[in-house]
Amino acid sequence: MTITEKVAYLKGLAEGLKINDDKPEGKLLLAMIDVLDDMALTVDDLDNEIAEMVEIIDEIDQDLGDLEGDFYGEDEDDDEDFCEGCDGCDEDEELYEVECPTCGDIICINEEMLEEGEMDCPNCGELLEFELEEVEIEELDD
Repeated sequence: MTITEKVAYLKGLAEGLKINDDKPEGKLLLAMIDVLDDMALTVDDLDNEIAEMVEIIDEIDQDLGDLEGDFYGEDEDDDEDFCEGCDGCDEDEELYEVECPTCGDIICINEEMLEEGEMDCPNCGELLEFELEEVEIEELDD
C-alpha cells in the first residue's frame, strides 16, 4: 500500500467513525490527516521527479559512454596497469589494481606485496593469492 493509499484509508476511517470538527480532538485529528495527505502528495511528486531524473541521468551516462568510446577508443581502460590513485598511494611507486573476487573491492598493491604472494582483503578479509610467472620480453630489431 502506498502512502497516499494509507492516508486515504485514514480519511475513510475518520469518516466512518464520524469524526468531525465539533470537538477539539476531532479538529486535531482531521488537521493531522490533512497534513498527512499534503505530505503524501509531496512525497509522491518527489518520487515521480526522481524517477524522471534517474531516466535522464541513465541516458546522459549512456551518451557519455558512447562519446568516450568514440573519442578514447574502446580499450583505453584495459591498458591501465597502474593504480589510478588509492588513498595513501605513493605516486612514484608502481602500484597495481587487484579486484577481490569475493567482495569486488579494488585493492592497490605494490611489487613487494605482489612478491609475498598473498594478502588478506582489507574489505572482507578473504585471502588473496598471487601467482607470478616470469615472462621474457623479446625486443624487436628494426
